[in-house]
Amino acid sequence: MPSSATPAKHPALQSLQGLRILSLALNLPGPAALMRCRQVGATCIKLEPPAGDPMGLYNKPAYAQLHEGVKVLTADLKTEAGQKVLHRELEKTDVLLTSFRPSAIDKLGLGWKKIHSLYPALSHVAIVGAPGTLGEEPGHDLTYMAHNDLVTGLNLPPTLYADMSGSLMASEAVLQAALRRQEPYAGSGDPHPRGAFIEVALSEAAAYLALPRQWGLTQPSGSVGGAHAGYRIYPCQDGRVAVAALEPHFAAALCAAAGVEAADIRAMFAPATHEAIAAFMRTQTRAQLDQLAAAKDIPLHTLLN
Repeated sequence: MPSSATPAKHPALQSLQGLRILSLALNLPGPAALMRCRQVGATCIKLEPPAGDPMGLYNKPAYAQLHEGVKVLTADLKTEAGQKVLHRELEKTDVLLTSFRPSAIDKLGLGWKKIHSLYPALSHVAIVGAPGTLGEEPGHDLTYMAHNDLVTGLNLPPTLYADMSGSLMASEAVLQAALRRQEPYAGSGDPHPRGAFIEVALSEAAAYLALPRQWGLTQPSGSVGGAHAGYRIYPCQDGRVAVAALEPHFAAALCAAAGVEAADIRAMFAPATHEAIAAFMRTQTRAQLDQLAAAKDIPLHTLLN
């Protein structure tokens, strides 16, 4: 694929139209989940402490994009005045989104038993570091990734995988809560919506991302871990090329272009095939490889560095 290609954008379905979300979540996973929910129609309000969201200090452009279309209010939830603002908003809220440790939730008077008694229709999506009592232990994206064997060498991962996948799980939980609101309270005959408590653990988000590695797919001996000659990153004359010719017809097209004989899929795992394709790539520029990809229908993407 040419490096200039960009994915087409399509208008999102407004699946959460009419749903009101109140977020107390700071930093990245909560605001990213709120951004996703807003993009599909939810009305999003956020209460920030007087000091603001730390993301506004780390990276102002990120903060701006995460909070586009979000109504941001300020309240110190540790004070009586802040609690009044909180409960004024909760009275109008369908889903509460938080990212505190469980003990902090209790200190703020937001324990599920209490909040459910006050607002039976309210759902609470709680983003935590780890499930259950482990939620009190300190952790971050990097530690959850490391625990699941997703950090190699001394380089940091190129993005915050646990945080971002956790945000998707949180937005999925909001959707579950929205669906629950459409159903009568099971077995009671009560037609009014009932809220649910849904916990989303970033450690479990990292574990979900790690499944292909646990299965062996992305281990060095796996098909997408480097053992298959058609699924690798190779140096070329003026940069690198990421090749994803995994399926037999793509692998055959790659081998034909490189002048490599490969009788069947097993040949793609042979050292000689790796060496031959690597040698071919070293003779090609990024422009030549982009042209080759378009002409021969080979999935690859060239990289400058």
